[in-house]
Amino acid sequence: MHDLSPQSLVEESVDIFSLPDIYFQISEMMGDPRYTAVDMGEVIAKDPGLSIRLLKIVNSSFYGFQAKVDTISRAITIIGVDDLKNLVLATSVIDEFNEISVELVDMTDFWMRSVRCGVIAKLLAKESSVLHCERLFLTGLLHDIGSLIMYCKVPEKSKEVLLAAGYSRPLIGVIEKQILGFTHANVGEELIKSWGLPESLYEAVGCYLEPEMALVHKLDAYLLNLAAQLTDIPLQGSEAAEYVLSGFTEEALSIMRLDAGLIAKVIDQAEDEFSQTFELMMPNKRFH
Repeated sequence: MHDLSPQSLVEESVDIFSLPDIYFQISEMMGDPRYTAVDMGEVIAKDPGLSIRLLKIVNSSFYGFQAKVDTISRAITIIGVDDLKNLVLATSVIDEFNEISVELVDMTDFWMRSVRCGVIAKLLAKESSVLHCERLFLTGLLHDIGSLIMYCKVPEKSKEVLLAAGYSRPLIGVIEKQILGFTHANVGEELIKSWGLPESLYEAVGCYLEPEMALVHKLDAYLLNLAAQLTDIPLQGSEAAEYVLSGFTEEALSIMRLDAGLIAKVIDQAEDEFSQTFELMMPNKRFH
C-alpha cells in the first residue's frame, strides 16, 4: 500500500465501514420540511429490532423521562430529531462493525470500553453545563473507531504498535505517531467526516489525544480526552479524579469547568449507568 494516510485507509474501507440506508434516509428527511416526526417514525419502524432498542434507550435512565414513551414519533417529539438520529447512528455502528473477527481486538471488550467512555463523556458534559450533553455520548462511543480500520487494513503495523506500547492505552497514540506518522484518532476523524457527520463530532474525535489542537470544538475535545483517560485508569473515585486532573493545564481546567469533586461524582454515576446502557446498545452481548 503506497502513501499510507488516514484518508487512504478510509477510502479503501468505505465498503466495510458504511452506515445503513435507514440512517441516511432519516438524515435526508430531517432536511426536508415536508416530513414529520410520524414519517420518520414509519421509516424506523421498518426495522423492528432497531425500533425496540431505540424505545428502550429513550425510556431508560439514559434520558430519565417520567412518562413512558411508546412510539418513535413521540420519541422524536420529546428528544428531538438530532438526538434520535444520533441514537440510530450509535446502534447502527455497533451492529455494522461487530463482525470484525481479528486477533488484534476482542469486539465485546472494544464496545464495553467505547460505551463506558461515551457514558462518562456525556456525564462530564452535563456537569460542565454543555447543551444537549447526550451528543457527547456519541463522541465517546466513536473515539476509538479509527483503530478498527487500522486493525482491518494494516494488521501487521497495528500489531507492531500494540506490542511496542505493551498494550498500554495511553501509549498507543504516541507509538502510532512514531510508526505510522498518524494516530487512530486521525483515522476516526476521516471516517466520521466521510459519513457527513457534524464537525463537532469529527473534530472532537480527531483531536481527543491532543485536545489543545482543536480549533472550534475545544471543550468537546477536552471532555473526550478526560473521558478516555477516566475509562482507562485503574483508579476509582476521587483518587482517579485527582490523578487525571493533575495532567491538565490551567487553561484546560478553565475550559472544562470541572473539579475533582464533580469528576468523582461522574465516575460513581457512570458505573451505575454503564451496565444498563451497554445492555441496551448491545442486546446480543454479555459481560465477560
